[in-house]
Amino acid sequence: MGVRFIKAAVVYFLIGLGVGIYMSSSQDLRFGSLHAHINLVGWVSMALFGVIYRFFPKASSHKLATIHFWLYNIGLPVFLFSLFMLLRSGSVKWEWGIIPSAFLIILAVICFLINVFTNVSESQESSISSTKNTSV
Repeated sequence: MGVRFIKAAVVYFLIGLGVGIYMSSSQDLRFGSLHAHINLVGWVSMALFGVIYRFFPKASSHKLATIHFWLYNIGLPVFLFSLFMLLRSGSVKWEWGIIPSAFLIILAVICFLINVFTNVSESQESSISSTKNTSV
């Protein structure tokens, strides 16, 4: 599951760069919050999920990781598109997409939280450290 999150994160990184370049070149700064959400909720958070799942295979192989992945990857694009349309049009009717998609993202993060607290342990961390030390 870690690799899937990392690959998705890189896509959001590219999208975030594109939005940032557009804002800079056009001096149209109204999309600043969209740019921040793409980079933080898309690129950074997903990359961190991927790294954590990569380092803790027990959490990565748990069913909660799959639920987390799909809820997050359904909710986030809908959230970002709805936010883009809200900022572009100024119409609050786009909140119909923001609110339920934000709820999906929150559910995904709750799955991640439960997964981390139940399947990530210090014993796994020490085995990672010993493996890293022996391979160096």
